[in-house]
Amino acid sequence: MKILAITNQKGGVGKTTTCVNLAASLANFGKRVLLIDLDPQGNASTGSGIDKTHLKHSIYHVLIGEKSLKEVIQRSEKGGFDIAPSNRDLAGAEVELVNELARENRLKVAIAKLVNAEGEKPYDVILLDCPPALNLVTVNALTASNAVMIPMQCEYYALEGLSDLVNTIKKVRARLNPTLEIEGLLRTLFDNRNMLAQQVSAQLISHFGDKVYKTIIPRNVRLAEAPSYGLPVLSYDKSSKGAVAYLELAKEVMRSGKKHG
Repeated sequence: MKILAITNQKGGVGKTTTCVNLAASLANFGKRVLLIDLDPQGNASTGSGIDKTHLKHSIYHVLIGEKSLKEVIQRSEKGGFDIAPSNRDLAGAEVELVNELARENRLKVAIAKLVNAEGEKPYDVILLDCPPALNLVTVNALTASNAVMIPMQCEYYALEGLSDLVNTIKKVRARLNPTLEIEGLLRTLFDNRNMLAQQVSAQLISHFGDKVYKTIIPRNVRLAEAPSYGLPVLSYDKSSKGAVAYLELAKEVMRSGKKHG
């Protein structure tokens, strides 16, 4: 089972857009997918058609130990995948867990219990939408994962932030999760007419080689519009450039996922 953390401490890089649309694209290919929304903003929940303002239980209740993961999972009917939703309650988890033992392992334990309760792997892929910060919730996600996807814009400041994230991943691997790997860097919001974007893209490939996904996610109006309807872009406009790009990304993820069983 592949558990993929989608993370970048920089906001506005297309992280949540990638989570929702990759989940829908993988489901389109027949994969059983669970998306876990770990961002207090709850944008992945909204984009999956879930009303975050009326949640009785969310991923927050899982992390503080009040509910099991199975008890909070809902179905994204339009997306074709399951989701453990989030809302602003999650912002309190950081404070509430600060004095708890093994607080970095809460999500990992919750996922293990879900798998064991089902008697077999209930999902082929679990996607973790991380908050735009290197905090305890993000560390929980990295500890629970076996791979990391880093969405990023091809601009100068993105390169600066990337080194901090890579160092955090190295620390988590050394102390908490020795199997954690960076699966790939995803170029998002890409405008091929922008010379700087092309230069940064070339630098990424030069430095990270085949760790850079071949798929590039373009700037696309349909991708930007779809969340306001609570839909993945595949359900909103399957012929759009954004939908086609995420289907291609799903194929790449499935190929790389074979080693995770």
